[in-house]
Amino acid sequence: MKSRFEHLKKKAVVLRKDGSSIGSIETRLGIPRSTLSYWFRDVVLSEKQKKVLEKHWREGLITARIKASAWHRTDKKIRVAKVAESAEKMLGSLDMKDNTLVELALAFLYLGEGSKNNNTSIGTSDPRIGRFFVQCLKKIYAVPVEKIKCDLHLRADQNPTILERYWTKELGLPQKNFCKPSIDKRTEGKPTYPHYKGVCAIRCGKVEIQRRLMYIASSFCNKI
Repeated sequence: MKSRFEHLKKKAVVLRKDGSSIGSIETRLGIPRSTLSYWFRDVVLSEKQKKVLEKHWREGLITARIKASAWHRTDKKIRVAKVAESAEKMLGSLDMKDNTLVELALAFLYLGEGSKNNNTSIGTSDPRIGRFFVQCLKKIYAVPVEKIKCDLHLRADQNPTILERYWTKELGLPQKNFCKPSIDKRTEGKPTYPHYKGVCAIRCGKVEIQRRLMYIASSFCNKI
């Protein structure tokens, strides 16, 4: 029994010998892949034809990868937007003026990043964390600005003066609150990424704050 696509067989074979893939011929002529595979079983390609076919295959692969990459980027943007929308909705339901809520958030930050020695201190390379910590010290515990001290830990090729100004501006603290920077000699000869501004250790003298934060975080975990 002849295929209903028999009238297209000659054209399909010509396309195949010209270097077209089975997939492209299927799309172009609307012939099922199984039918094409049956027709092409006896088609012998020359080395030149094989090279043309391989060239088309590689070009098709590149095009497919580009399209896939573009699709993934678009899909990621959609997923990120959904996450942001959901997060903003959750944050909108919270009372950001509630010190209990803010202190709980600080307690968990401190549990992960804070000093566990006999002082209240957090070291960070992220100014957002530094600003949050400074604001909490002032807002929740009424720590005077002059009692909040900072120690910069920098790499060998970093400029202490420039970075002291950077952290002063980011944290909203006076320059006199910064102690002499510590330079890591082990980094000599190793270039630093431009975005890295060193580590700023922010501390205050009230160890009772550290103890309170650690107790809140540990107790909350146990209760949950």
